[in-house]
Amino acid sequence: MEPIRHPFEDPPSEGACTEVADGVLWLRLPLPMALDHVNVYALRDDCGWTVIDTGIHSRRSVGIWQAVLDGPLRREPVSRVIVTHHHPDHVGMAGWFQDVVGAELFTTRTAWLYARMLSLDVQDCWPKETLDFYRSAGMESGVFERRSESRPYNFADVVHPMPLGFLRIRDGDVLEIGHRRWRVVTGNGHAPEHAMLWAEDDGLVIAGDQVLPGISSNLGVYPTEPDADPVGEWLESCERIAGMAREDCLVLPGHKLPFTGLPARVHQLIEHHRLALARLLEHLAVPSTAHGCFPALFGRDVREDEYVLAMAESVAHLNHLHRSGRIRRQRRAEGDAWLWSRANGRADARSGADDRDEAPLRTKDAETAAA
Repeated sequence: MEPIRHPFEDPPSEGACTEVADGVLWLRLPLPMALDHVNVYALRDDCGWTVIDTGIHSRRSVGIWQAVLDGPLRREPVSRVIVTHHHPDHVGMAGWFQDVVGAELFTTRTAWLYARMLSLDVQDCWPKETLDFYRSAGMESGVFERRSESRPYNFADVVHPMPLGFLRIRDGDVLEIGHRRWRVVTGNGHAPEHAMLWAEDDGLVIAGDQVLPGISSNLGVYPTEPDADPVGEWLESCERIAGMAREDCLVLPGHKLPFTGLPARVHQLIEHHRLALARLLEHLAVPSTAHGCFPALFGRDVREDEYVLAMAESVAHLNHLHRSGRIRRQRRAEGDAWLWSRANGRADARSGADDRDEAPLRTKDAETAAA
């Protein structure tokens, strides 16, 4: 028997719902990208419904939600919206639910601060820090030119304005929704302080994007925190989840299909990134930019609509190896991009690079790993 199984073979159609457990409805909202959907859930409550995640804010999303409220949710009130993390496909309609429907917003403090800050930060042209970050990663020149000449993507393009105020949830909190008690379990890596909900009695897990079937959560570094280590944070979170996971858990993810076999899936995801790190370390026998590491990490051509996510993930894996002391970086001779190379390799990192070296940022744990 396969360790990972999908009890529901087909997703719900647009505007429809599938009941995946007593009082738990599964819906899908469309996304204008290669990953063309996000899963959201509605939990039956004593006074109506609690909605988990919302999709992006668009006219199409508003129309779908209005049809869902009038149809499957039977025009009963949505009293709460719980947002697992701050990304637009999960938080985009939260402000609409607050303003139009009158729901209260529950999320982690970090998720709310990020979402509120990003929705207010509207840019008409690219900030210098962003362009410098792209250069430092060795972004392909054609992609750089096209992006730098275009209007930046703004969070507010797909996120409804968020009213001031929310109700905070924290790791270990217990929420009573209907006849279930849901424990909040937070993780990191894909998004800071990402909230999962674990039903204590019947093994339901609303996972958001912390654990996905079939695909790995994007672990990316961005100009806001260019030396971040989301890979290390995510691996640490996965180890913690592995200690809680049960075979009979029904996992309700933010994308793809609900599944069982959580212990096996967490193990697969950990192994996936460990193998990627090993391939990357081997690749860096010859100095490379983050862009130049795409073949080692992805093993295929990266489309332009995937490029920025791929670059963010490449930098994330490089940062993780750098923190552990396994690689070093130097500025390319032109002074723009970082060249990364194995710290103890035979490759001559001075070829095409200047003399400036930056030692890896080390923590106590990184020193232990390097030893």
